[in-house]
Amino acid sequence: MLTGKQRRYLRALGTGIDPIFQIGKGGLNENLIKQLSDALEARELIKVKVLSNSDEDPREAGNEIVSAINAELVQVIGRNILLFRRSEKKPQIELP
Repeated sequence: MLTGKQRRYLRALGTGIDPIFQIGKGGLNENLIKQLSDALEARELIKVKVLSNSDEDPREAGNEIVSAINAELVQVIGRNILLFRRSEKKPQIELP
């Protein structure tokens, strides 16, 4: 569980990154969730965009991803989801 200070720090880091995954009309599937998990292990902080042609609600999609891969939902703004999970092999981000 992230504190408010940690969440604020991660939001600041997240402003400079572009979404690396997009959820389209196919929605969430096992393959996408596996790829998200692998990306979080490598990067720790990723941004996901829910496209306008998707039936998924960004907040619900974020909660579904978080419960599936044991990550933290940092922020949902519009159709963008910011996710964080500490890397088990090579932690890079130091939380305050």
